[in-house]
Amino acid sequence: MRNYLRLGVCLAGLSLAVWGQAAESSDATENDPDHTAKLIDDVLWKLELSDIAEVRTFRYTGLPRTAASKAPMILYAYSYVPKKLDRTKKHPLVVLIHGGVHSNHMTGGPANAATIVRELLEQGYVVVAPDYRGSTGYGEAYKKALDYGGKENDDVLGARDWMIARYSFLDPARVGVVGWSHGGMIALFNLFFHPESFACAYAGVPVSDLVERKKYLKSMAQTMAESAGPEAGEDEYRKRSAVTHVGKLTRPLLVHGNTSDTTVRIVEVKNLVAALQAAGKTFEHKIYEAAPGGHHFNRIDTALAVQSRGEVYAFLKRYLQP
Repeated sequence: MRNYLRLGVCLAGLSLAVWGQAAESSDATENDPDHTAKLIDDVLWKLELSDIAEVRTFRYTGLPRTAASKAPMILYAYSYVPKKLDRTKKHPLVVLIHGGVHSNHMTGGPANAATIVRELLEQGYVVVAPDYRGSTGYGEAYKKALDYGGKENDDVLGARDWMIARYSFLDPARVGVVGWSHGGMIALFNLFFHPESFACAYAGVPVSDLVERKKYLKSMAQTMAESAGPEAGEDEYRKRSAVTHVGKLTRPLLVHGNTSDTTVRIVEVKNLVAALQAAGKTFEHKIYEAAPGGHHFNRIDTALAVQSRGEVYAFLKRYLQP
């Protein structure tokens, strides 16, 4: 226990040093609870995964925050490289996208990210997890830069491109994108609009149809106002909905939904499935009937969750060949 405490203190200091500039550039302060939580969680990532992976953070550039600005936005991401990886060979990459409108890539909570990253690493994948614009933990300016269904998609693509450029042992033809909820929406957009960059995608309980979503989610109007302005109309909702762009699908896709999900109601997922079918697209999907755990049904630790994640990993294996 003493050794773990010492390691924690050392890693906390390292985390503060690494993200100190992030705090300065994003107007985060030591009194920002989200920033403090992020620094602490960076230590937990090291404790959780340093036995099997090189755990690193990096900064990269994305599109300017606004049309009036010419300065590229500084973005943040995490990379995980298995320690036993044979770097003389080519290996696949998984881009793991966190959910939530204002959230971030964290070890714990209902998203169970640490377990999922470990499972991917153990299968031989390199993993990158971007904290795209709008994520929390980097100050109010970064959080308010949210571009829901817009530039956040480009941020995720940028993290993929950074990894391919940085690591010569990654195979650009074997990159998968994985996300749940809002992360599932971003995964869909990237697969639809950038098929040359992704071999396949998994979208778990994905936000899919914003026109439908605003009918039952009161905060949807505020989210859209943050991204497209307070006067955003129904055309903007459609533009930022994955269901609108299903005709662009050319790569393998797996979609999961759950009828007891109250966060992304099953009507959204069914609308996505119906639109894909109407467009004559080939894809895989499964609707779980009242699976325990609701929105997080296959990210918890039940036997059903493990089985469902096994279906996801089998799908990825077919196209990424770890």
